[in-house]
Amino acid sequence: MPHYPYTCRNCRKRFEVFMTFSEYGTRRVICPHCQSEEVQRRITRVRVARSEESRMESLADPSKLDGLEDDPKAMGRMMREMSREMGEELGPEFDEVVDRLESGQSPEEIEKAIPELGGDADGGDDLL
Repeated sequence: MPHYPYTCRNCRKRFEVFMTFSEYGTRRVICPHCQSEEVQRRITRVRVARSEESRMESLADPSKLDGLEDDPKAMGRMMREMSREMGEELGPEFDEVVDRLESGQSPEEIEKAIPELGGDADGGDDLL
């Protein structure tokens, strides 16, 4: 049975209602929190299936890479988008770095604030 997301216009709380396709549009919807009938259906995200090749091509678009080294916020947005497109959880360290980039911190400032992310003592690869 499909679920339909709603927001109450009275108490502003979100809730879902399970009903059949035939019930939708005919069944009265009432907020379970305040019993108001002043509710509005929310439109949820629409997902579009794309091939992995198509997703990777869009990430490799050279126009998206211009000026990233000079703009930490743009670099953070790009890293977050890449993470989403890859569909993998990259861990709390990745999230922290991206959050810091999106707030405007430079990669150098992040390395100073979180030295353990800068690689190993033997000159290994940096994460930033």
